[in-house]
Amino acid sequence: MNFRYPLQKIVDLKGSEKSMAEWEYASALGRLKAEEERLEELRLRKEETERQLAEQSLRPTPLNEILRLQQFIEWLDRQVKNQLAEVRKAEDQIVQRRQRLADKMVDEKVWLNAKDKARERFRTEWLAREQNELDEMAVMRAASARA
Repeated sequence: MNFRYPLQKIVDLKGSEKSMAEWEYASALGRLKAEEERLEELRLRKEETERQLAEQSLRPTPLNEILRLQQFIEWLDRQVKNQLAEVRKAEDQIVQRRQRLADKMVDEKVWLNAKDKARERFRTEWLAREQNELDEMAVMRAASARA
């Protein structure tokens, strides 16, 4: 009993597409993690610079040094805002990739179910043919035993 599914290449393709979608989803998760880490680094750097500015303002410090720190803090603010936008984009990408993965999983499941049904039909037909052959042999024996 050898079952060969004529649409096996499609089943294999759907499995490959699902694997690719899983990889893309994992990649998107990695990107989000990296973007969140970068955001946290910027926030920590800003806090450190603000602390440094506060310390500098308590002691005699040249005005250009205070201005430099203030400009750096403003630059870090812009970087944080930009990084927040990157984090949001990464989150949106995760939502898209998750949906794509779900679609690919459903698609693969549909084809696997079709293959399973075809295998079951094949098995049923094969068993019926085998039973018919056995019945025919029993009839032949019964007929030869009467003769």
